[in-house]
Amino acid sequence: MLHSQRAPLYEALVSYHLRQNATFHVPGHKNGQAYDAGPASERCDEEIGLLREVMKIDVTEISGTDDLHQPEGVIREAQELAAACFGAEETHFLVGGSTVGNLALILTCCTEPGDLLIVQRNVHKSVLHGLMLAGARAVFVAPRLDPRSGLATAPAPEAVRRALERYPAAKGVLLCSPNYYGMGIDLRPLAQLAHEHGKPLLVDEAHGAHYGLHPALPDSALQCGADGVVQSTHKMLSALTMGAMLHVQGPRLDRALLKQRLTMLQSSSPSYPLMASLDVSRRFVHSRGPLAFERGLEAALEFRRRMERLPQFALLGPAQSDAYASLDPFKAVVSDRTGAYSGYELQALLEDRGCVPEMSDARHVVLAFGLGSTPEDTDRLFAAFRDIAETIGREAGSRITNGPAPDELRREEPPATPRPAAGTGVSDPVPFGMRPYREDEIEAVPLAAAAGRIAAEMAIPYPPGIPLVYPGELIAEQTQAALATVMERGAKCQGVQDPTLRTIRVFKL
Repeated sequence: MLHSQRAPLYEALVSYHLRQNATFHVPGHKNGQAYDAGPASERCDEEIGLLREVMKIDVTEISGTDDLHQPEGVIREAQELAAACFGAEETHFLVGGSTVGNLALILTCCTEPGDLLIVQRNVHKSVLHGLMLAGARAVFVAPRLDPRSGLATAPAPEAVRRALERYPAAKGVLLCSPNYYGMGIDLRPLAQLAHEHGKPLLVDEAHGAHYGLHPALPDSALQCGADGVVQSTHKMLSALTMGAMLHVQGPRLDRALLKQRLTMLQSSSPSYPLMASLDVSRRFVHSRGPLAFERGLEAALEFRRRMERLPQFALLGPAQSDAYASLDPFKAVVSDRTGAYSGYELQALLEDRGCVPEMSDARHVVLAFGLGSTPEDTDRLFAAFRDIAETIGREAGSRITNGPAPDELRREEPPATPRPAAGTGVSDPVPFGMRPYREDEIEAVPLAAAAGRIAAEMAIPYPPGIPLVYPGELIAEQTQAALATVMERGAKCQGVQDPTLRTIRVFKL
């Protein structure tokens, strides 16, 4: 019988450590003993002291520790406990983040070159990589756009319905909710739509591992009927970075094939400390229930209360449009109403004051509270914003008290996520593949001249990791403008040959 208080994998590693066995197996650091030898041992020990503590439980597939790729003991029990906690029929531990879960789901659904998958356009780069690996074709569905914040969320049910009716051969529907900003949609009607057409609903819920576990939090994708759900347990719960889970329910996914895909994609030498952190993170929320979230939720709520004293700043609030239905209370999305600072500049100012945000874009800075957030964290963050507000006041003068209303002062800058397409919002099938482009097929052009050309590379502001353009996509004027904003603000952009974004590679005419 499963017991929520147990963390069987972690307990096995503690038992291993306490036995103090002589190790004649990998890894080669031998529980950290490699750093004991030699005349510089004291210096080495000082330099890696924290890491050595982890090495004491950094084992491999030996007797008693089980095997991620054929779990029959403590890993199997740990995954069963996770399934019970999160409401799945089956759960798989992921040691490559949500990325490997997205890849595995796509490769499970799209098994033949040219298979169709209906995909939300503003998805993480890992989804596009999965389409490439599968040699699949994507039917992109445009997301809705929140008019107040300018942020893209997820497609409307009607757009997904059009895609399903137009492309009945599609192998499934893949959506993302919530987005990086904590904006989520009601997935129930979308799950019902997919199931009515005999398709599985796959959900990248990387930012919603905590959903459904407290009355103040939105329902999870599993609770809404999704068939395959990927969650980054390290993002909004308490696992080590790269720790994630893939949850499955219902009859619409080939589970044996999914396991085979995971075996292909995941390391044959997975990190045991990483897997143990998934086990312990699950135990923490499973055994404490809603109480596990109270301190962090109160810290986030208190920050929102205090920010009402600073009219210079706006916080993303509950849905005021049909673009989203819920907002993660752990996410605080702040913008400067006066227009004095972009989101990138706010991030730099906060970091100068010892507060490190999750990410920023041209308009917003995103602050992620969590289980470990404290009242002291709230005090420090609010003090930083108060100090920035005083700076704005000194520099802006009468702009705050005598200028336009705050909502009219929003910067009209391109968003850092793709805008919805015109027309039906459903694309023609877009082929993806692994063939590298030849140098004689492509050229680098100035970004200012890129509108109207076909992209030959991905341009991915990171975070959030959502490609503004992918190879083979027309660079629209709004996309060129958004890329220009990323360039001007000096934001990090992955996937491009020119990291300054002064040029971008396109197909030759």
